Amino acid sequence: MSELGLSGTPQSDPRRRLAAALRPLITMAVSAELDDAAVLEAAASVEEIAERLAAVAGPRRPRPHPDLGGAAQEFFPTSPIIGMASPLAPPVRVEIVDGADGGPRELRAEAWFDDQYEGPPTCVHGGVIAETFDELLGAANIVAGYPAMTGTLTVRYLKPTPLRTKLRIEARTVGRDGRKIRAWGGMYDGDVRTAEAEGIFVELPPERFLSIAEGNVDPGDPAALEFVRAEAARRDAASDVHLASPPDDAA
Repeated sequence: MSELGLSGTPQSDPRRRLAAALRPLITMAVSAELDDAAVLEAAASVEEIAERLAAVAGPRRPRPHPDLGGAAQEFFPTSPIIGMASPLAPPVRVEIVDGADGGPRELRAEAWFDDQYEGPPTCVHGGVIAETFDELLGAANIVAGYPAMTGTLTVRYLKPTPLRTKLRIEARTVGRDGRKIRAWGGMYDGDVRTAEAEGIFVELPPERFLSIAEGNVDPGDPAALEFVRAEAARRDAASDVHLASPPDDAA
């Protein structure tokens, strides 16, 4: 899956480059055979780099809201799932596709989970699978025109999902009942569905979103407060805008 439409590459975006450099370190720290001397030397180097960055780091950056006209990969650039600028993300590669029979747009994704995502031996951790579905079903709602917060997420683990294997994921909005949005996702190893999820997401009124966000923000951080208030105003302005009507039937 290509990165066409993304705002940067590891070569052009400093944070994506840093994340790409850190991911193999995380993998090796978890699973590589290394002698203690090599590990201690690496730890000292990483500690030195962390101290240098801390010395020049400013306040926490506000997170930009997803751009519906942009690439889905850029919805959450620092996400631990799809974020190209997050060293915690595999990252899962996502793209937008047209919905079947003229329905809302959907998501398709490719994932490769390395050793740091292991649960049972040689298998992807069930919690990692769940958070991947949570992210992609939420993003599918965004591309369908119904951004909402997770209410419930039900995951069915059909077969063990292997590590270090190219996996395919589908995610789509499948229905709506008032403020409740239903979404479905499936994870595949080749043609074999290893897991699937159904989620109910809830649209929040802008004032409720603002109340939650303000409660989580440090009152001594005026930039963060300004950001969440601007985001609430943006949601209010877009509250009557829907890109498509989701189908009535589930997947």
